[in-house]
Amino acid sequence: MSESNEYTPPAVWKWDKASGGRFANINRPISGATHEKELPVGGHPFQLYSLATPNGVKVTLMLEELLERGHTGAEYDAWLIQIGEGDQFGSGFVAINPNSKIPALLDRSTPTPTRLFESGSILVYLAEKFGEFLPTEPAARAETFNWLFWQMGSAPYLGGGFGHFYAYAPVKIEYAIDRFAMETKRQLDVLDRNLAERTYMAGDDYSIADMAIWPWYGGLAKGLLYGAAEFLQVQEYKNVVRWADQIAARPAAKRGRMVNRNWGEPETQLPERHAAGDFKKRAQDDAEAGG
Repeated sequence: MSESNEYTPPAVWKWDKASGGRFANINRPISGATHEKELPVGGHPFQLYSLATPNGVKVTLMLEELLERGHTGAEYDAWLIQIGEGDQFGSGFVAINPNSKIPALLDRSTPTPTRLFESGSILVYLAEKFGEFLPTEPAARAETFNWLFWQMGSAPYLGGGFGHFYAYAPVKIEYAIDRFAMETKRQLDVLDRNLAERTYMAGDDYSIADMAIWPWYGGLAKGLLYGAAEFLQVQEYKNVVRWADQIAARPAAKRGRMVNRNWGEPETQLPERHAAGDFKKRAQDDAEAGG
């Protein structure tokens, strides 16, 4: 591997220039609101403020699965947060999530509205509130948490590591891409070996562990992330691909991937969701546009 323009870190790092790359306009080393902006509020118990990135899809997938099982109390309004435009730094959003990351959820069914942030925390909260997708038997529950927190700890290597340096960084750095490609393939191998012995991540039952992992590694296995399927040879991980296809076929997963999505083919987008009928209306609009 050749090296050129070797970088020597200064004694003290200072933020004195833009970092470059796709998200340079929103990256900064401080937190807090940059502007005053109230969040819209709809009529349902849950108010979701998000975008259909993998972390956002985890929550819409869970909410749609709960509704699929007849939990009307899981009805929600989903509002689009344009992270490229800095919506996550508005005062209303920061009040729910001081970390300024999507997704953020407000449960208004509680005596005092409950704020929820971090996708894993939201999944656990919803699972416990509705008694779904999280086993109560101690060993099975522990195994579900094992894989849920595996994802929470592993995804930064995939998204912030591999995805950033392979797809978004202003300069392709061989060492960085090699380092994170190796780790991403190791993680895919971990998943593949586990799924060789199980239908789902924690056993025979679909759980919040699958909902957390699928938007990231299922998306990668299906060639939906970073245009890297060939580079990483994802077809080698046959058990991951089988599992990814199995979840993708679920009606709730199809709907969940659409919510807060404003890119791609029109039929895959539902930037805001305020009622179950919005999916049907989206399909009707597409049919009329095509006809």
